[in-house]
Amino acid sequence: MKRYFLLLLALLMGTLTAWSQVRFEDYFEDQTLRLDYTLSGNHSEQVISLAGMKQSTGWYGRRVNLGKLALEGSGQLFVTDTLGRDTLYCQSFSTLFQEWQTYEEATQLWRSFEHCMLMPMPKQPVDVTLRLTDTHRRERARLTHRVKPSDILVERLGSKRIEPWRYVRRGSFQGHCINVAIVAEGYTAEEMGVFLRDCETTVDALLAHEPFKSEKERFNFIAVSVPSAESGVSIPHQGLWLQTALGSHFDTFYSARYLTTLRIQRLHDVLAGIPYEHIIILANTSNYGGGGVYNSYVLSAAHNVAARPVVVHEFGHSFGGLADEYFYDDMFETPYPDDTEPWEPNITTLVDFDSKWKDMLKRKTPIPTQPDGKDVYTKVGVYEGAGYQSKGVYRPTQECRMKVNEAPVFCPVCERAIRRIIRYHTEE
Repeated sequence: MKRYFLLLLALLMGTLTAWSQVRFEDYFEDQTLRLDYTLSGNHSEQVISLAGMKQSTGWYGRRVNLGKLALEGSGQLFVTDTLGRDTLYCQSFSTLFQEWQTYEEATQLWRSFEHCMLMPMPKQPVDVTLRLTDTHRRERARLTHRVKPSDILVERLGSKRIEPWRYVRRGSFQGHCINVAIVAEGYTAEEMGVFLRDCETTVDALLAHEPFKSEKERFNFIAVSVPSAESGVSIPHQGLWLQTALGSHFDTFYSARYLTTLRIQRLHDVLAGIPYEHIIILANTSNYGGGGVYNSYVLSAAHNVAARPVVVHEFGHSFGGLADEYFYDDMFETPYPDDTEPWEPNITTLVDFDSKWKDMLKRKTPIPTQPDGKDVYTKVGVYEGAGYQSKGVYRPTQECRMKVNEAPVFCPVCERAIRRIIRYHTEE
């Protein structure tokens, strides 16, 4: 009876989890189906539209834990059979669109953002559901559509030109390795030698940090040498707009150091047919800045003096689903309401601290924990101030790679969270 009740609850919530492990070869081809969406709305409304579907050769994502989510994210993709019985594949993510909704501009107008999701090509028709949630983790938008492998309007990209690419480093893990594409942005054709050296620097920076260092054989790093017409990236506050491969720019949401691209379809067009699951974009600039969006991409300045710590920090966002642990209390709207436990594993509002790092606290650790300036990277506690808020949100240690550039390591909580993601991608 209990089993039946749980299954019924999952059906009603629309977040199905298969009772048995889904075998990739039973349901999917070794091909990638790209789903292009348009996300539109304002401060209080979200609308999802399907913009198109594209198929490319090879599936380079995970082949294990297909019916499980590693983290909740700010949105989820669920692929089910047409009877709605089993989750065949799922993925969680976050978007710049949902971040934008917490800014004042979203109270004044509607905007639309591109969004792309990758899934393995199904052998039979399936139903695909995309969900978006708000800062209270409540569903605000949902779109369900059927995907038929025989659909003639699924654009085939197999014959398209593939950008030059090469492995920077290949892992020796016998199972599935996590494929990370490093993409050139703002490098001209004549500057590709510089880009390849920057790729090496990026990989060295990541693998110098645990848990990437000890898990390095589970990763492949691929350099994608897409050329730009002009060298550098756009800096709007300097009046500088350049023609680059991915159209990236600083001043995202009017924040001078926030470096992103909104041309998500173009990014995935560049990568079609190339082994990739996660994305790092290196920008050919010495200006300080970057950005990282969970299961979307990292964009980081390659030539700033802080380039190495910044790209590691942003990969903590995009790969590990980690939250920022710094705070400055200048947000228009609080992104972490005090009545909701954040889904990110490294911050808490204490609404459901049992689900976070409570098991890592030493006995009699006070909550909250007062900073004492000792063992600032390793002493696990509950320190107030995180997620852009000085009050009501708590972080695990006094300092961490997710808080300050000067931190040489991820704290123990962040390290454990990243390791769990690595194992989720590579082990049953």
